[in-house]
Amino acid sequence: MTRPSQSLDAAYFEGMFQGDDDPWDLQTSPYEAAKFEASVAALDGRSYKAAFEVGCAGGSLTARLAPWTRELLAIDISGTAVKRARRRCAPWPWVRIEQMAFPAENPAQTGFDLIVLSEVAYYWSDADLDLAARAITGHLAPGGDLLLVHWTGETDYPQSGDQAVEMLARCMGASTEVLRTERHEQYRLDLWRRR
Repeated sequence: MTRPSQSLDAAYFEGMFQGDDDPWDLQTSPYEAAKFEASVAALDGRSYKAAFEVGCAGGSLTARLAPWTRELLAIDISGTAVKRARRRCAPWPWVRIEQMAFPAENPAQTGFDLIVLSEVAYYWSDADLDLAARAITGHLAPGGDLLLVHWTGETDYPQSGDQAVEMLARCMGASTEVLRTERHEQYRLDLWRRR
């Protein structure tokens, strides 16, 4: 399989969301439900002052993270996904959903004590993974957590889940410590903390 060398662009994701109300079955799949439960459980009941979720899609995980945060900024590259996430997360007034193409675009806010990358890093090229690592390092407060959750099966994206996480680890270097690494049947979950 030949992987694309460039990050997948906004047109790819917009096409996915315009073609299907739930293109990855995030709302209906038992796999996704179990993965979301494991993602929240990995945070060990910690509450977060300011959280940042990259690639929120329709807000399925965002809605599960909201009760554990006082402020949550969730972004997606697709305008259609952003509209859906805003509707889903309307009950939580402290949740903001914005359209943004991370890592090329970044929020003005820094000092997040939680950043979540769930099923997104493998869409990025090597150069964008390096850019993402620098952006995360600049936005994550000391003592803040970085949660990474990625499918480990075959992909036709620029990276596999393992490759994306390993490259982020190399790019971030000694700026984070590993708190948890779990391998489940179809995905990996990694929790790192900013030194």
